[in-house]
Amino acid sequence: MSGSAPRNGGDLVTETLTALGAGVVFGIPGQHALGLFDALRRAPQLQFVSSRVENNAAFAADGRARLTGEVTPLLVSTGPGALLTLSSLQESRAAGAPVLVISSQVPRAGLGGGRHGYLHELPDQSSSFANVTKSAYTVRHASQIPSALSEAWRTAASAPAGPVLVEIPQDVLLEATVVPPVTDVDPAPGPLAPRAEVVAEAARLLDGARRPVVLAGGGVSRSGGQEALLELAEALRAPVATTFGGKDAFPWEHPLSLRSWIEDRHTTDYLESADVLLVVGSGLGELSSNYHTLAPKGRVVQIEADLGKLESNLPGLGVHGDAALTLEALAQQVERRPEDPAVVAEVAEVRAKVAARIDAQGLDTEQEVLSAVRGALPDEAASFWDMTVLAYWAWSAWDPREGQAHSAQGSGGLGYAFPASLGAATADRGPVLAVSGDGGAMYSIAELATAHQHGADVTWLIVDDGGYGILREYMEGAFGEATHTELSRPDFVALAESFGVRAVATTTERVGQDLSAELARPGPSVVVLPMHVGLFAPTHLDG
Repeated sequence: MSGSAPRNGGDLVTETLTALGAGVVFGIPGQHALGLFDALRRAPQLQFVSSRVENNAAFAADGRARLTGEVTPLLVSTGPGALLTLSSLQESRAAGAPVLVISSQVPRAGLGGGRHGYLHELPDQSSSFANVTKSAYTVRHASQIPSALSEAWRTAASAPAGPVLVEIPQDVLLEATVVPPVTDVDPAPGPLAPRAEVVAEAARLLDGARRPVVLAGGGVSRSGGQEALLELAEALRAPVATTFGGKDAFPWEHPLSLRSWIEDRHTTDYLESADVLLVVGSGLGELSSNYHTLAPKGRVVQIEADLGKLESNLPGLGVHGDAALTLEALAQQVERRPEDPAVVAEVAEVRAKVAARIDAQGLDTEQEVLSAVRGALPDEAASFWDMTVLAYWAWSAWDPREGQAHSAQGSGGLGYAFPASLGAATADRGPVLAVSGDGGAMYSIAELATAHQHGADVTWLIVDDGGYGILREYMEGAFGEATHTELSRPDFVALAESFGVRAVATTTERVGQDLSAELARPGPSVVVLPMHVGLFAPTHLDG
């Protein structure tokens, strides 16, 4: 603490975050939050990344949280600043990203809807977060700050992980405190272990199955359950398909891997044919069930940390528990089966049928471009995808290898990829790739300033097709023509360069080469690919 100024509520926030293990925080200053941001000046151990719009700051926190699995703080101000995070937090909630939102509030006298006319005053700010956070805490006195933040941290990290809000009034952040420096806090969440009798029943069903099959979702990845899933699948000789959110849950090239062509009738038919379908870490929502056309003929066993998702779409044996812990328990209980060449042949046949269906649609350029992007990105590097047509291809056809692939398909909003990649880049794990369409890119174009300011090692691929490409595809398919999907857009290369960010225009033939060159250079860069990306034909509408 410089000079003789006393410690205050803002210092309690930064001390608690440091004691909990935070290293990087995201956000934007605001008038009511100045006491908190001033305290950051006295907390050099916390690296602050300043975004340009609050929703992008929330996406950045989400990106780091997903890549590291760690609770990531987001600091915003009252009213407009806090509310701008809501759409981003919807994505974090859907994707299980542990973001800890710390928002300022009007002075205590204005809490409770008294309508005193304070700047940014809302009747009940926290109620706006009810649908997009796991819980919300309102601090009214400085001594409550360490316990409130610790509880919120554990809640965000506990399965199913997700965002949590803590709001602290302006005067509480500024007032002096006699609370000693914070050191004794516990960041560890309690384990969500499954009940033993339910695991035993699931093991009995799997052992009795002639053709067990697994559908693995994002819960496997978030829980770190990949090794346990591999052990269980090999013990059962069970083929494994992964959802778009769980692309790294099972090795892509494994002989039992059905990969992640979920939007395909061949894959759907095979999942349906299992006499026991083990669904782990997925709620079997619209995308994961091929738009609710999945109708299993056998028994369903569903492992899910989110209690509300158990049997929410299909009846079955619901196992409430952390995916990794439950898979580990099952792997220890099931009987190991001998290798079965017939099962491996079935998997290869499904993969071949899917490939043949796609190859027959005349979309060679799309497949070549996606392959070139995959070839340019180092195997261990992470990628972040916006809601753009090339991402729809990547959901199904992208091999994550040793890296991670993330998108905003949890809530389906635009503008996710670039700010999330900026957050991921703070983990210092090498270059990060962001992929957007021109429409989605405009949602987060201001964050080029953030990328330049912080020297983020991110390469941003912007696929410029002149509009909202996926909406164009949908409208033309449904109505014969598209309306209001075409967009005027800037010269992205010149615009990026005006921010001091290196940029290059590429072609479908050069995109792999240009991406490789930019990813090899440290710091931010933009690659612009003018291309109309066609979408593969859906199968959930067949018949």
